[in-house]
Amino acid sequence: MPTTVVQTTGATPDAGQTQPRTPSKRDVLFVFIGLMVTMLMSSLSQTVLSTAMPTIVGDLGGVDRMTWVVTGYALAMTVMMPVYGRISDLFGRKPLLLIAIMLFMCGSTVGALAGSMDFLVSARVIQGLGGGGLMILSQSAIADVVPARERGKYMGVMGAVFAVSSVAGPLIGGWLTSGPGWRWAFWMNLPLGVLALAAVACFLHLPKPSKENQSHIDYFGMALIVAITLIIVLTCTNTSKLNTLNWVEVAAALVVLIALFVSVELKVKEPVMPMMLFSNSNFDVATIGALLIGVAMFGVLSYLPTYIQMTTGVTATQAGLLMVPMMASVLITSIISGNLVSKTGKYKAYPIVGTIIMALGLALTSTLKADSPVWMLCIYTMVFGLGLGLGQQILMLIVQDAFPAAIVGTATASFNYFKQVGATIGSAIVGSVFTSRLTGFVRDNLAAAMAHVAAAGAGTAGGRGMAAMKGATVLSPSDLTPRAVNALPGMLRTPIVDAYNSALLPIFLWMVPFMVAAVIVFFFVRQKELSTSIEH
Repeated sequence: MPTTVVQTTGATPDAGQTQPRTPSKRDVLFVFIGLMVTMLMSSLSQTVLSTAMPTIVGDLGGVDRMTWVVTGYALAMTVMMPVYGRISDLFGRKPLLLIAIMLFMCGSTVGALAGSMDFLVSARVIQGLGGGGLMILSQSAIADVVPARERGKYMGVMGAVFAVSSVAGPLIGGWLTSGPGWRWAFWMNLPLGVLALAAVACFLHLPKPSKENQSHIDYFGMALIVAITLIIVLTCTNTSKLNTLNWVEVAAALVVLIALFVSVELKVKEPVMPMMLFSNSNFDVATIGALLIGVAMFGVLSYLPTYIQMTTGVTATQAGLLMVPMMASVLITSIISGNLVSKTGKYKAYPIVGTIIMALGLALTSTLKADSPVWMLCIYTMVFGLGLGLGQQILMLIVQDAFPAAIVGTATASFNYFKQVGATIGSAIVGSVFTSRLTGFVRDNLAAAMAHVAAAGAGTAGGRGMAAMKGATVLSPSDLTPRAVNALPGMLRTPIVDAYNSALLPIFLWMVPFMVAAVIVFFFVRQKELSTSIEH
């Protein structure tokens, strides 16, 4: 293992700045455990309520605000990413991470005690305000205690934790809902939060940053990036409600706000997202590639569990179990690739090969039929997972190694911000196209089935079948939940499931060009020698 040395950059620390100390192996281990727990809490909270929502709506009402339980968390988390990154570079990672953990625990407590949907949405927003910090600061803090050459194996494990918890979220949510109750999806965060607080407070020892630039906080830039993010997220989650004029207005507002944001960031002393980040080719390449992959990856993963339920007739929990092969493949390749990077110091090939394998997995998945065997679905999604685990966390290592320690938090946050924006756009694209296609396929398939029933004969059974099908033709896509579809008689269920398959799976193939574009971009990554020291 390379020798770990602490380096300082810049002038001699002033009286208000503590000297850095070399972290012991014990400190690194306990800090890493705490950071994994924070990553676990943040990623679990993105998916754990998905299987609990029907029960929650039954308990609290407010079905019209149900989508905000998910959107509120995602919006708050995305908005806070660049803010946490920059503030942590100015004021230090440790205090911000402790605040983020406590904020997340506060939101969890409010959610567990929520007596109405409005309170639950408020709790999710509070969770998101803390969750953005958990996601960013856990990744940034690794760079503070582990040199780049050794960081690969730690990033690999963190990537595995993120992937496993994201897939396991629906499983845990389903188990809690059918067992102790959905409120435990919030209560469980409190002991995890206490563990993370203890690990960070006791074992994360970092030098205090210089106070020289702490008075130059970019409030205007933060406000602008919040406004830009609000427009992007709200637009992407309400695409079906926008007409052509609305789209023109949204585009015009974004152009004006982005131009103003760039102008502000070029002028202020401590910008929330320094434009100099974009002068680094490795940052540009990794960020563009991650955004492209985010569009494809999250667009697919958002609908895959529902697709499994719809075509196989299994419950949400069972659908989560069918995603275990993909989860296992992510876990394996994420850890292997991280360790190989730490051993060899070479990283360029992993995002390229990983993205190619992901594209292959998407292409294979797009060939599935409604009656395809379950084992085939598991194998194809496992191929996708192999690629996902191989390269995704390596991109974070590439970004962090491209900049000095003074702006690692900012670089990490900016990278994750664009990745999250890509995920939001991808989910919106797939959702919008899928919904419009599903309506047409359901109408056409039911019309064909009605013609078949009519041709078969006009007996009593045929008359009942015709009446049922005429009623089904007025169903909207929002009515076609897995539970509702699986409760239908075979003459109705089969054409609807076929329509679902025909509407969704070709879109997976349409996501492959995004992966191909990312592969081309990753060829421009510049291989650098990874540092064997910790820089402060």
